Amino acid sequence: MTSAATQHVNWTQAWRDQVLPELAAQTWDLIVIGGGITGAGVIREAAKRGWRCLLVEQRDFAWGTSSRSSKMVHGGLRYISQGELALTRDSVRERQLLLDNEAGLVEPLPFLYPHYQGEFPGRWVFSWVLRLYDGFAGQSLQQFHPPWQVPMVVNGLQQEHLQGASQFQDAVTDDARLVMHVLAEARALGACVVSNLRVLGRLYSEDNAAAAGDVEQRVSGVRIEDTLTGAQFDLTCKALAQATGVWTDAAGLSKQQHDIRPLRGSHLLLPSWRLPVSQSVSFKHPIDKRLMFIFPWEGATVIGTTDIDHKDDLNQEAAISQAEVEYLLAGCAKVFPSAQISAEDVLSTWSGVRPIVVKSTESGHKPSDESREHMLWIEPGCVSLSGGKLTTFRLLALEMLQACTLFNGCSMQETAQAHSLSAPRPAHDCLAGLSSSVQRRLYGRYRANWPAFCAMFSEVGMQQVSTTPIYWAELAFACEHELVIHLDDLLLRRTRLGLLLAQGAVAVLEQVRELCQPRLAWDDQRWAEEQQRYLRIYQQFYSLPSAAVVGL
Repeated sequence: MTSAATQHVNWTQAWRDQVLPELAAQTWDLIVIGGGITGAGVIREAAKRGWRCLLVEQRDFAWGTSSRSSKMVHGGLRYISQGELALTRDSVRERQLLLDNEAGLVEPLPFLYPHYQGEFPGRWVFSWVLRLYDGFAGQSLQQFHPPWQVPMVVNGLQQEHLQGASQFQDAVTDDARLVMHVLAEARALGACVVSNLRVLGRLYSEDNAAAAGDVEQRVSGVRIEDTLTGAQFDLTCKALAQATGVWTDAAGLSKQQHDIRPLRGSHLLLPSWRLPVSQSVSFKHPIDKRLMFIFPWEGATVIGTTDIDHKDDLNQEAAISQAEVEYLLAGCAKVFPSAQISAEDVLSTWSGVRPIVVKSTESGHKPSDESREHMLWIEPGCVSLSGGKLTTFRLLALEMLQACTLFNGCSMQETAQAHSLSAPRPAHDCLAGLSSSVQRRLYGRYRANWPAFCAMFSEVGMQQVSTTPIYWAELAFACEHELVIHLDDLLLRRTRLGLLLAQGAVAVLEQVRELCQPRLAWDDQRWAEEQQRYLRIYQQFYSLPSAAVVGL
């Protein structure tokens, strides 16, 4: 392992510049391509077993699907109706593990499903499905509310033809923060994790190539480009894990062709006062009967999601279409007609592209009918995975890791050091003035580097940013400890400030500059360039399609 990678130094661009020359000086037990939740899970599980491991991400961590999911950590209730009982069982169990192990970052979320006259499923069918769902979880959490009781649970819900509502429980998270937490744990165990490194191609073992010909060449490394400088260099490894999701074929790295169907899910974010909900309201859309939901998240309200084929360039961020905006607003109007939600109420949007594995060339399924199962492809020296769900990322990681042992011969036995991840951290006086719920939230997000976070909190203070649940200390901490390379890394992924405040948080950008520019070691020109870049990204990919570009 490289010395710079294993030291508890600030995780900054200066650290990155220091460690890059050292990466090619060794042969890694495992190189992971992809810094989303699956790649993060793989590198953490490898680090827990003492492997010499490196993760490279061509953009920012969680840049793709893993920062733009629906935020749900759920057991997949609808998969029961599709006959995917094994997927539901695994998802329910992993959901419970995340609730137990990642409290404060993964939190319980009640769901309410209203039953309207003439709609399927009715109360009794839904109750049967919930019993099966609860059976996988080993606990009964369902409840039925008669029509007169529903307004006391969710105010403003459509009452006409309402026959009651079923309540059950799943969970919710900040997906990008979950990725950063998993990566932080991997680093604490000695893994090396670097962003803005693009894989240009694979390297192959010459000995194997001579013996077996081109088809059976064994992967022995990758050619890398530093996207910040253009420098190129080679890295060698005993095993390569490709966890690039919907981009599995986009880079042209594999000799195999993978049948990946990119599906886009788009969301609207509203200020909570405009549509206050204390739990998720799930319902069938009036047009196509797809399941939708409206739920609380980070002090705001989310309306989601669409499920359509994504035919745009995968090298660009996904963006919501006008048709999707109208679709989501129509769904909201069905269950909350008196709220009269319109596009003018929208704070921000996001769209994620799901990697759906098509197992039959004659699928022809509607997007929502496609399986969320995953697929593993094994080539000599390389394991690739696509598909799956956020909730089951740990299981996917273990499956990839087990396959990688075919090539590197490493042990699957966890080291004694791995158990330190679950050891409780001592409380810190800097949080004494905060509520228990806020302490729980902060600890859940930053416990992998808790002493450093507490020190930053003491330095910066306990002020929140405007009306959001985000503290200024979180931005300062990210600048020094979470490899912020661009301003959009900070405002769209390390924190969600750019989503939670109007116009991408433009009103507080000067305060952000005062706090963060010195910590990022950017001069005034660099800051101006980064701010322009960030506002362009926000307007193009995180606002309504008709939004005018601000400040450009």
